[in-house]
Amino acid sequence: MWPIRSVRWRCSPHCRRYRLCRSDWHAWQGHETVALPHIPGHELAGTVAEVGRGAPLAGGDRVTVPFVCGCGVCEYCQRGDAQVCPHQTQPGFTGPGSFAERVAIHAADVNLVGLPDSVGFVAAASLGCRFATAFRALTAHGRLGPGDWLAVHGCGGVGLSAVMIGVALGARVVAVDVADAALRRASELGAEAVVAAGDDAAVRAVTGGGAHVSVDAFGSAAAAVASVRSLRRRGGMCRSGCCTAPRRRRRCRWTW
Repeated sequence: MWPIRSVRWRCSPHCRRYRLCRSDWHAWQGHETVALPHIPGHELAGTVAEVGRGAPLAGGDRVTVPFVCGCGVCEYCQRGDAQVCPHQTQPGFTGPGSFAERVAIHAADVNLVGLPDSVGFVAAASLGCRFATAFRALTAHGRLGPGDWLAVHGCGGVGLSAVMIGVALGARVVAVDVADAALRRASELGAEAVVAAGDDAAVRAVTGGGAHVSVDAFGSAAAAVASVRSLRRRGGMCRSGCCTAPRRRRRCRWTW
């Protein structure tokens, strides 16, 4: 659990719980540029410890925060697209993150999300990155609806979140991964079918001609191509996995 500080109200929360994300691994591996020395961590939940003057927050408030924090005033933030804010900040990337006891959150009045007592810090720490990423991909971009088939390629943090969200939205979910343990977990979370990665024909067979929506939740050329190939006609693919620089280019035929 942790504290938070608010620029244009900066808030400093006490970190109570944080999670390790593959994005942290990308920074550790040098795929993302961070200033060294550095404190990682961007999936967090905690209590407000200190606030800037005039901030609409109080010490002790239970909060979480999205991975990408917008400025709150630009045209993108005003449209609800803070994830592409040109002035965005990211705890654990643009500044010290949640592996410390406290973390500074800029524009805290825009970015902090209050937690009801029924949501614990452990669950809340999962919401700002993996769950928010999967939710927006499936609802705002994929427009997934009840009865639609959803193919989830890669059953890590984002992928399993997509499985749960798809089930909650009334979709029928087929999970695809290379690991048996990941597929078992996807089944436990409500996936109707599981398929070993690389068997595109099996995904199309299970879904009766292809998924209405597919998501690459891993972030690789192979997963992206498989995600496209698993679609039915007029289906839509969302790419949510973090990608490294491509070592080679792959050609695929895009048919709509």
